[in-house]
Parts: sequence; C-alpha cells; structure tokens
Amino acid sequence: MQSYTIGQAARLLGVSPDTARRWADAGRVPTHRDESGRRLIDGRDLAAFSVEIARSGGAGGPGDDEEPYTSARNAFPGIVTAVKLGDIAAQVEIQAGPHRLVSLLTREAVEELGLEVGMTATARVKSTNVHIDLV
Repeated sequence: MQSYTIGQAARLLGVSPDTARRWADAGRVPTHRDESGRRLIDGRDLAAFSVEIARSGGAGGPGDDEEPYTSARNAFPGIVTAVKLGDIAAQVEIQAGPHRLVSLLTREAVEELGLEVGMTATARVKSTNVHIDLV
C-alpha cells in the first residue's frame, strides 16, 4: 500500500502542510513512522479522510490558512477514493481537495493503470469527459 508524507497529503487535500500536521496531531487521520522517522499516512486512510473532510467542508474556506484549490488546465490531482469494477466498465472516484470527480472508463483501462484506492492520480477534464493519469 502506498503511503504519503504530511506534505504530499496536504497537496492532495488542498491544504497547507501545517493544517495536515495539525489534523494528524489531533488524531483525525492516523499516521505511522518510516525507518527514517518521517510521519506517513497510509493511502487507504488518506482516501477515507479526504472524503470525510470534503463532506464536512473541513478543507479550505474563508479565513483558513490554506491556499485556495484551483484547477490548472482542468487538471485535478488527487487521491483515488473508490474503484468499482464491472464486467466491462469501471467507475473511479478521485477526491481532489474539495472536489469529488467520478470517471467511467473500461475495466481494462483501470487494470492497465493498476488503479487502487489510496493511489495518487490526476483527473483531467475536457467537456464531459474525465481522463485519469497516474501521478
């Protein structure tokens, strides 16, 4: 399972590293330490937490110290929060800061990309299509 540093998690959540650190210190998202002592967050834990804060409106907003989340060229870097596989089609959800994006694509594409909950990915939006890139 992929793990993320506090700084990486902050970028994916659309908040400052200080805010992500405070959330970890408060026990809102579980962390563990690697062999060099860095605090890490498991991908599945980060995916669940990103959905939780998006639903509660806990990321960003007026008066917070975070920079506002913006889309550059319709690219939404985030974390995969759900993968639902059918026989032919698949549905992938990405939480990109306060934005939840859902892409319908082929099962084959999901398997070729190796998409799993907790991975970083970028949703690229053009018109009504969402394309998934690995980060």
